[in-house]
Amino acid sequence: MRARRQLGTEGPHVGAVGLGCMGMSWVYSSQRQDEKTSTRALHDAIDLGVTLLDTADIYGPFSNESLLARVVTDRRDEITLATKGGLVGRVRETIGDVTVTADGRPEHLRAACDASLRRLGVDHIDLYYLHRVDPAVPLAESWGALADLERAGKIGHLGICEVTVQQLSEAHAIAPVTAVQSEMSLWTRDPVAEVVPWCLDNGVAFVPFSPLGRGVFADRFADEGPPAEDFRARMPRFTPEALAQNRRLVDVVREVALQHDATPGQVALAWTLAQGPHVIPIPGSTSTAHIAENARAATIRLDRAALQELDDLPSAVGTRY
Repeated sequence: MRARRQLGTEGPHVGAVGLGCMGMSWVYSSQRQDEKTSTRALHDAIDLGVTLLDTADIYGPFSNESLLARVVTDRRDEITLATKGGLVGRVRETIGDVTVTADGRPEHLRAACDASLRRLGVDHIDLYYLHRVDPAVPLAESWGALADLERAGKIGHLGICEVTVQQLSEAHAIAPVTAVQSEMSLWTRDPVAEVVPWCLDNGVAFVPFSPLGRGVFADRFADEGPPAEDFRARMPRFTPEALAQNRRLVDVVREVALQHDATPGQVALAWTLAQGPHVIPIPGSTSTAHIAENARAATIRLDRAALQELDDLPSAVGTRY
């Protein structure tokens, strides 16, 4: 039987490991982006029981949702579709060659949701995230607008990304939060202390993106680093100096993998899944073989000694961005 987990207490059951679709059409190496390959991988993922598909309007921008629409049309009842709104392509946080900023104005979120519905070719979105909290807009206004869209039937469940416990509590008091999405992996463990426990206590799913450390724990890039044309080559943790030190984290994961007859990537995902029954990681890939390998991580049980060894790993050298 395929491992499944529930999105919150009222949301749908999905495969224990989901699929992050961003890299199929945005930010990562353009040489790895191919619509035909990605479409095949999406169909194969669903066949494997990977049913939580995660996208966002900013991915592309817009082209990632259009890519998923080709698959959603044929297999709507088999998947849980998650997308996001609230980031636009200007000013604050530079990701690769794209500069984005939060836009949490209610009018923007209403328009963004409607646009996503059109691109995806659906009448409702199963899980819609506020992609970032906009510091210029009260959270109550942004979240209230999404709650209105939920009541209107355009959104099935509400999610929010990269937030503090204080922000979560504020939003949850206005309308229930079903899922929180933040980066978490063996080299990004910040949410483990407060956000992950809060989610467990409040019946909220925690959905980690980049659970493989942007590929490093999938045994890619750890030895030689990403190619120059890949945006990860410009990220602080992948500089030659930082990677030389971060490789020690990968070496430990490789050893644990040998002890458990698993791949390093499966160990990294198994650690993530072990953080709680409400945790549903969404590694990205365009390879059916890698998607299948990631899905099998839900069957791996790390013993107490291995979990402790992984918990004791030193912090990564370099900031996230």
